[in-house]
Amino acid sequence: MAERTELSQEEFAALDWKDALLVDMRDAYSAAYGMIPGAISIAQDRLTQEIPARCAGKRVVLYCARGQKSLEAAEALRETGVDAYSLEEGYTGWLMRQMQREQDENRCAQIEKSIRTTYHKRLFSAFAKAIRTYDLVREGDRIAVCISGGKDSMLMAKLFQELQRHHKFPFELVFLVMDPGYNEANRRVIEHNARLMGVPITVFETNIFDIVYEEEKNPCYLCARMRRGHLYSKAKELGCNKIALGHHYDDVIETILMGMLYGAQVQTMMPKLHSTNFPGMELIRPMYLIREADIKSWRDANDLRFIQCACHFTDTCTACDPDGRTVSKRMEIKRLIAELKKVNPAVEANIFRSMENVNLNTVISYKQNGVTHSFLDEYDARRDKTGE
Repeated sequence: MAERTELSQEEFAALDWKDALLVDMRDAYSAAYGMIPGAISIAQDRLTQEIPARCAGKRVVLYCARGQKSLEAAEALRETGVDAYSLEEGYTGWLMRQMQREQDENRCAQIEKSIRTTYHKRLFSAFAKAIRTYDLVREGDRIAVCISGGKDSMLMAKLFQELQRHHKFPFELVFLVMDPGYNEANRRVIEHNARLMGVPITVFETNIFDIVYEEEKNPCYLCARMRRGHLYSKAKELGCNKIALGHHYDDVIETILMGMLYGAQVQTMMPKLHSTNFPGMELIRPMYLIREADIKSWRDANDLRFIQCACHFTDTCTACDPDGRTVSKRMEIKRLIAELKKVNPAVEANIFRSMENVNLNTVISYKQNGVTHSFLDEYDARRDKTGE
């Protein structure tokens, strides 16, 4: 092998891993969407401290999203005497080659079988329970199943297909993919997974990523609002009366804490909402009772790999930078809940149920339909009524 810092994907595939260490230096949020088998995760700011102690003379191969940050890190490690290399094109390049080699025969059937057997209780039963509990699907509905290309929305598509096969009344599905400006590789991943999983997607394009990239304040918030609006508009154009989003149980409890800690308000992510800007349209969240750990387990058991947000920030490897603009408050909340769970295993369920057990007699004030109500409004009347 030539003595250079960058390894091609072909050289990487031919490596003898008995004497090599593979390191994923992306942030935890990115790594959660999938890692190269055999890799260990070390944050970028910990590389120079941890790798010399752990490599023990081994060749070290680093990878990030696209091979830019890892090349810089490999060169820096070489200066300290570590035999370090960067994987050319990073995780994205590796994923593209995996897709090219993957055989599609019987894969869809295997994925569907896993939902009916191993993951029936954890995934499909929880999906069906949310639909019953919150009355999310009705006879005659035409639902736009919104697919971002991540694990949650792709699983939602398969669960909807399974539900449609067994449901007692008819409803229609449109599997809607909005391309807000994905690069070619991410677009190919979505299309490949849709074919692999037997999901007939309808794709439409927007330039949202280009617009929000210039936004300095809250680009992610603006992006989410614009994407929602475009999805509603396209779904209505296609004759749908509902859009389905893939938010799950963990998203719900994280949103509750984010509202309290960062927004100074008590609110939750509702299982369904009427649209205020698109009359007759409704948003539903049928994954509401499904745990993220179970989604990840299903993904890994079926050897599936999905994209993450894939906006211009992550496209340019800023997601590899722990101090970059992509550090998320939601990721901070995930870590906080994980720490709390070590002390109290029931903490997640308690956070979720707290939104079902609000005691208005112990709330100082609350808002309803834009009007603020104070406990003082009925304070004296309550005393006269109770005699206390």
